[in-house]
Amino acid sequence: MRNFWTDCVLATAFVFLAMWGLVGLTQLNVFNAFDPIGEALADVELTDYVFSRLREDPEVDQNIVVVNIGNLSRAEIAEEIKIISQHKPKVIGIDSFFGCPTELRDTVNCPKLRDVMGNLLLGNAIQEAGNVVLVTKVLQRDSLLPADTFDSLRRSDDVFSDHAIREGYANLDTDAEFQDDVKTCRLFNPKIDVNGKPNYAFAVEMAMEYDSIKTLKFLGRNNYTEVINYRGNVYDIYGTTNYPQMFYTLDVEDVTSGNFVPEMIKDKIVIFGYLGEYLGDPSWDDKFYTPLNKKLAGKANPDMFGAVVHANIVSMILNEDYVNQMAQWQEVMMAIVLCLLNVALFSLINNHLPLWYDGITKLLQLIQLLLYTILMVMIFHWYSFKLNVTLTLAAVALVGDVYEVYMSVIKNIYFKIKGWFLITPNDDAVLTPVNTEES
Repeated sequence: MRNFWTDCVLATAFVFLAMWGLVGLTQLNVFNAFDPIGEALADVELTDYVFSRLREDPEVDQNIVVVNIGNLSRAEIAEEIKIISQHKPKVIGIDSFFGCPTELRDTVNCPKLRDVMGNLLLGNAIQEAGNVVLVTKVLQRDSLLPADTFDSLRRSDDVFSDHAIREGYANLDTDAEFQDDVKTCRLFNPKIDVNGKPNYAFAVEMAMEYDSIKTLKFLGRNNYTEVINYRGNVYDIYGTTNYPQMFYTLDVEDVTSGNFVPEMIKDKIVIFGYLGEYLGDPSWDDKFYTPLNKKLAGKANPDMFGAVVHANIVSMILNEDYVNQMAQWQEVMMAIVLCLLNVALFSLINNHLPLWYDGITKLLQLIQLLLYTILMVMIFHWYSFKLNVTLTLAAVALVGDVYEVYMSVIKNIYFKIKGWFLITPNDDAVLTPVNTEES
């Protein structure tokens, strides 16, 4: 029995060693040219199916209104803010920077400085509103710093930021290296330290101003990253998502013409942001792929503007509808335990039913892969808990063949080498019986 479990442990370790080797090989990108399907599925998670297919349509969140700023000038945005402020919203969030894109502050490198009157009007509108949250952006200027370490903060000009009640970074967790890259957003960071000072996300700052108790409860989870529990989109004329309209939306003309009821704004969170030149504009500017996208693989069009992503985060915090997920050590431990149990089972099958080994083990692997996949999707659907089984699926997929390699190759090599070292000079001597009788 001791030798049995020793073999099981060693074979399990060999499975994970093989996985590590395969990961290192795939990182060389030598097979990319032959893997168009893999490229199409590279950014797909099975839990996306829950958002886009299984969940029931949520009710409209009446606490949040999204207002389009389109391509308005600063003076025109100021006018929008003044109109909305008259109806007493509790919080106004503006998902737009009002500053120079570079550190060169002259009218050639920063044309916005020429609009003196527009800047003055916008600054006054923010000051008079008295409840505006502006965005910032955390930056890493020192390229030698670790990837998740930031040393600077981009802010709007002082004439605007000095009158904001709060500021929060608008950075969202995507794999995109540049703003114009394809961006898939599933996660966000509630808090990021910049030079040792804590900074909070734009959505967190808006939620904090609206309901500090619920927001502090959310921050008490103390997670560096949180899965965004998407609840819906704004008006989607092209049907890029399966969800209906989740947030009330006002276009530029709706605001300027007063095409809304005051009750829609009073005591609510109003988020100003870019939703295209007009509602329904298929613009890709500041737009993300999300799990709500109808096309899970090979996505053609992004489905959600950045301001609406922030609205979903605020809605998640205020509704206390979080997504919990396994810690990394739990994912690894689950994979090790299930792999060990599979090795033990396959070893028993090999010992007692050797002629049936290949068929039985392959069937068991297929059943487990389907079972764990379905279990992950349904647990996410029922309990909003993300069961990370990627490592487990990889271990189960490899365990049968790798176990055979271990038993037929690795173990035989071990005994062969062990045999060489155990041979002594007298091993080949002819042993003769010794006569102990007295002559």
